[in-house]
Amino acid sequence: MPDTLYYDSNCPICVKEVGRLQQIADKELVICDIFQARDDSLPDTDTLLRQLHLQTSDGEFLTGVDANVAAWRHTRWSFLFAWMRWPLVRSVTDRIYARWALWRYQRLYGEQYTGPNDAV
Repeated sequence: MPDTLYYDSNCPICVKEVGRLQQIADKELVICDIFQARDDSLPDTDTLLRQLHLQTSDGEFLTGVDANVAAWRHTRWSFLFAWMRWPLVRSVTDRIYARWALWRYQRLYGEQYTGPNDAV
């Protein structure tokens, strides 16, 4: 079973990065639009929209920078992202990502998402 990356198709930045990934990733990465996902084991739509999620082949969910780095491991460019998980920079990259993810979410959805697909 492949890893599955869940992305927000309403986010132009997300769509652009996913487009790159789709072109260069191996077949062990499936890319799924959050709004098309139909799986009872997934977190609700609002949770998925707040930060990047990747479900590993063994069912574990990775979020944020961990999800991003795991997705890029499916390309020959993974070395460009590996440093984000080094112990000395991990907390910094996590904080930067958390701020960016909050800004992105609030910009696209306001303070609280209230769309029709609250439960996926």
